[in-house]
Amino acid sequence: MAEEGFTTRILHADRRAGTEHGAVHKPIHTSSQYAYTDARELAAVFQGKPGFSYARQGTPTTAALESKLTQMEGARASIVFATGMAALMAMFSTLLKAGDQVISSRYLFGNTASLYGTLQQLGIEVTLVDATDTQAVAAAVTHRTRIIFVESIANPGTQIADLVGIGELAKRKGLLYVIDSTLTSPYLLQAKDVGAGLVMHSLSKHIAGHAQGLGGVLIDTGLFDWSTYDNILPTYRKGDSAGWGLTQIKKKGLRDMGATLAAEPAHRIAVGAETLSLRLEKACQNALMLAEHLASHPAVKTVYYPGLTSHPQHVRAAELFGNRFGTLLSFEPQPQIDCFDLLNDLRVVILATHVGDTRTLALPVAHTIYHEMGPAMRLEMSISDHLIRVSVGIEDPQDLRNDFDQAFAKLT
Repeated sequence: MAEEGFTTRILHADRRAGTEHGAVHKPIHTSSQYAYTDARELAAVFQGKPGFSYARQGTPTTAALESKLTQMEGARASIVFATGMAALMAMFSTLLKAGDQVISSRYLFGNTASLYGTLQQLGIEVTLVDATDTQAVAAAVTHRTRIIFVESIANPGTQIADLVGIGELAKRKGLLYVIDSTLTSPYLLQAKDVGAGLVMHSLSKHIAGHAQGLGGVLIDTGLFDWSTYDNILPTYRKGDSAGWGLTQIKKKGLRDMGATLAAEPAHRIAVGAETLSLRLEKACQNALMLAEHLASHPAVKTVYYPGLTSHPQHVRAAELFGNRFGTLLSFEPQPQIDCFDLLNDLRVVILATHVGDTRTLALPVAHTIYHEMGPAMRLEMSISDHLIRVSVGIEDPQDLRNDFDQAFAKLT
């Protein structure tokens, strides 16, 4: 029998793994503790045997979601967290120590840039580079480098890092390559295909899809050799080395830090994931349509979207993602148009922070998610004071065109 497609495998994942009473979804397990009739069995779970003891380290509901996410990336294993930022903090703080260096793309989600400030206070060096150029990344590597981190599509500027070239560099240097693939999801990009050892998703975004639950995940693709990673603690250097990285992250990030994903949002995320491909197909089509429409509008100065041939990394994006260029675009209106007035005149588009929703959302970037960063850092990241970010949803395309047209008409 031919291998099943992406959606079919995810749609039937729960029932094929075994569910109670023939349910097609894994039930929500709300118990905070799990009992055993044999104390030796309980001890074995504490010492690494698969199983459940206390919900802070996972439940049957989160385990089912982890299995589904692992399938989606064609990977080895996953750990889910309360949010995407919790996943990133757990990864950085448990795999790095004072004196280590992270090389990161300078084109970043605002909260990730803020998290770097915390890492620097802990004595971890963060070097920001132009990750669209692998040579810039290579020039920053030192004997203290442990991790190279990039976003698959940068938020909000839509820059596309040289994902393949950086993967090859990381392999040559024996470095852990981590990709935040939130804006692509496993449907547009299989992170292991570009050499990533770990991939992070904010599950709150495309994978959940309906703005009904927060969550994050770290997925081990199986490509990185953890036996070569100096920062694995002796306690976790037991058994198959392929599991050392996630074991340390789980023990320190969930057990010690408590960044646990609850069962209810885990269930909502798992159900939302079933329609990921359907939503992405429509939203990517809408985003390309809207980007082209805005690019041709006289009231628009510049549009940033990888699907446009004018985008600096358009060819790279086409090679990586095919004809699907993501759902996020940014644009600058002409100088005489106030970005706040334009946003206030939109009627279909929702003024809200978030991406990857079924509804189209927009916000003024410099004044919201990048406000704390300050003008100097925004300038370095090519974020103007007039930049508007749009996360495109699944509405009827003509309604989106009409909404922007009527808003522009009121101001011009």
